[in-house]
Formats: sequence, structure tokens, C-alpha cells
Amino acid sequence: MAVVKSFRALRYDVDVAGPLETLVAPPYDVISPDQRDELAARSEHNVVRLTLPDSEEKAAQLLEAWRSEGALVADEPTVWLVSQNYVGPDGVARSRNGIVASLKVEPYATGTVLPHERTHAGPKEGRLRLLRATGVQLEPIFLLYDGAAPAAPPQREPDLEVEGAKLWRADDPQGLARSFADKQLLIADGHHRYETAVAYAEEEGTPASAQMLVVLVSTEDEGLEIFSTHRVFSTSRRLDGDRETAADPEAELGRLTGERPAVIEVTRGGAAIVRGEAGTLDVQLVDTLGHDGIAYTPDAAEALRRVYAGEAEVAYLMRPTRIEDVFAFARRGEVLPQKTTYFFPKLISGLLFHPL
Repeated sequence: MAVVKSFRALRYDVDVAGPLETLVAPPYDVISPDQRDELAARSEHNVVRLTLPDSEEKAAQLLEAWRSEGALVADEPTVWLVSQNYVGPDGVARSRNGIVASLKVEPYATGTVLPHERTHAGPKEGRLRLLRATGVQLEPIFLLYDGAAPAAPPQREPDLEVEGAKLWRADDPQGLARSFADKQLLIADGHHRYETAVAYAEEEGTPASAQMLVVLVSTEDEGLEIFSTHRVFSTSRRLDGDRETAADPEAELGRLTGERPAVIEVTRGGAAIVRGEAGTLDVQLVDTLGHDGIAYTPDAAEALRRVYAGEAEVAYLMRPTRIEDVFAFARRGEVLPQKTTYFFPKLISGLLFHPL
């Protein structure tokens, strides 16, 4: 189902551009204005100057200048293997492995690539202008597939390494690409960028314009973990459902079991376990409250602090959404609320670029 290919990456030449740790950055959509300035100050070649540019035209000019001066060089066509070592929000050290390749983008209606969250028009408009100006996929998106990974990271030294991420050129790139021919893919992170890529392909109408830089991770990968994103409201809200007192909110959250949706509601007056009707997820239960005054945090202690400090009226502590549930809803064509999933760590931007 999925058409995966080798691609001729652009990558930094560190002899010209400087050390990789001064050049890479998190994905554009998690960078604050202050962090953007700090990253840009690390190097005149930092990727944030392309992913969050002063203007789309400036990004295109910089990209051309970096290629002309040799700061960016073209690699041989291949598929890459990637491994990210990280310590999760739960304090556990893990290693998440995947494959970096070029994917032919298709409308969701074909069923090859499945979304699981809603998107908004604004971010897509900005990304489309940037893609038109540069003609390069600047950042990968994160996709999941069922089944065992077709290859493991090699035992040799990586070809690229920075911030816990290691990349190797594949020994059998064509074989790896063919292994995805029967796969259905789920967007873990990057819905706006995927839909932008589809729109760009429809505009350009060429085979090259329909390609996208992706990282593919197996749902069986031992390092793949979904973490919780807790909800905090600035105004008072109360969920309908069965209730019981929760003496210790964080401890009770860790003990929640069962197929019914269940969350911990916390106010300055106390805490309660609230359970909803079977057949829905925790995130869908809280989504019935709407989004006015909502904020999100992956840190349960921070959610509690905001309530107890009077910065918020109510917090809802939530269990991580199971990946099999996300896949099941996606296959039925049902989208889930924003922040349904929190995949950590984010992919690193600036390691590889995909010219179209």
C-alpha cells in the first residue's frame, strides 16, 4: 500500500557549517520565540533559520546560499536507519528505532496513510508557502506501522550522530523500501505537514512533488512509548459520570485500570476518579467539556501545581492513549481530539533534508 523509496538527501557538511550540535533543532511547532532566537544564535547555519524563517523568501535564499558555499551537500540515494536514545518523562531510559525514507504522499481517502487528529488551516497555509519557496522537505514527519521492523540498527559506527540520535546508511535500501509495500501507515506526529505535502503535490502535479521525508517506526518497537497529556482549565468544569474520591491524585492515576474511560479530576476542594461510558477513550471523555480556557501539560505534578496555586480551576489527569486504540479509531475513519498522543522524544530537525 505504501510507496517508500530511497532519496538523495541534502545534509550538512560539518567542515563548512560547523558541529552538528550547533545546527540541529526540535521541530518547528514546539519552538517558542525565545528558543528560536537562542537556536539561531548558535550558528548562522542553524536549521531553525529555514524552518522558522524571517520570511519564506529568506528561507529559500539561505538554502541556495548554503548549497552554493558547501554548507549543505547532496548525498548518494539511500534509505537511512535511525536510533534515538532518550530518557522519557517517566524517568526510564529507552532507545527508539526507525527508518528514514521518502514516502509518496496520498490523500487520506486511499487508506494508505491514516490521520488520528484534527488539523487547523492556519499552520498549513504557512507551511505550504515555505514548501513552495524552498522546494525542499525540511523536516521529517513520524509515522507508525504494524509488524516487525525489517531491519535493526547496525553494530558499526553511525554515519551521523547528535543529541542521542544516530543515523546509518542502509546496507539494502531497496529491500527496506519494498518491505513497506503492504503497510498501512498512521501519522504519529506531523498531520499539518502531511496535509501540506498532499496540497503541494496536487498543485505541482509532478512525481517529485509527491514525495515526503518520513521516519517510520514499528508499533512493536520496544522504545516506542506514548505518554499522557493532561488537561488544565482556567474556568470551572465538571464531567458527568460515575465518581469516587481520590485521596492521592497521582497515585490513583497510576492504579487506574479497565476498558471504561477514566480520569482524575482535581480542584482545590479535592480530587475524584470520574468514569465514562465504555467505547470511548479518556481523551474523548474530557473533550466533552470543550476547549475554552484549556491548556495542556505532560507533567502531572505541574497540572496539580497550577490548580493548587490558583492558576487554574480544574485539572484532568489522564492515562496514556494506547497505540492499538489510536490505530483502531483511525481505521474507522474517526479523528480524535488534539493532544490525544504524546510521543517522546520529538524527531530532530536538521539531520537530513529532502529536495523535491
